[in-house]
Amino acid sequence: MGVSGCGKSTLGAQLAQRLGAAFVEGDRFHPRANVEKMRAGHPLEDADRLPWLDALGQAAAAAARSTASDVAVVACSALKRLYRTRLQAAAGLPVRWICLVGDRALLERRLAARAGHFMPASLLASQLAAFEAPESGEEAIVLDVAAAPEALVQRAAAWCGAN
Repeated sequence: MGVSGCGKSTLGAQLAQRLGAAFVEGDRFHPRANVEKMRAGHPLEDADRLPWLDALGQAAAAAARSTASDVAVVACSALKRLYRTRLQAAAGLPVRWICLVGDRALLERRLAARAGHFMPASLLASQLAAFEAPESGEEAIVLDVAAAPEALVQRAAAWCGAN
């Protein structure tokens, strides 16, 4: 979980491979209206996100059932506790959160270098404003994305109980 440009998809795909888990890219489950809204530079509201979270949670559960490990790694923003609660309820599974955080300047550089994504760099400010760090009661680890991707994968895998 984390704001745009923090490396959710990169870490998620590598972590899934390390864990022998399914990988689910959350962006693929946004309805067309959400994608067009973001592409136009407008931040999503809670009402836009809730159906997306429901669909994503159901896809995560199906993906987990499809693997021998019964585990899925999902890359999605999950910026607010409300979203994380909704996603977990839709999945009907226990969820462990890997929260990726980074310096705003680093995130801006990453977004500026990214091509072909519907999420414009101009929406980073709205995501940072909406972001709620994991609270007590949420099983979460916070990782700084200034670290090398392999180091992040190693820490995440260890936290998930893999070697």
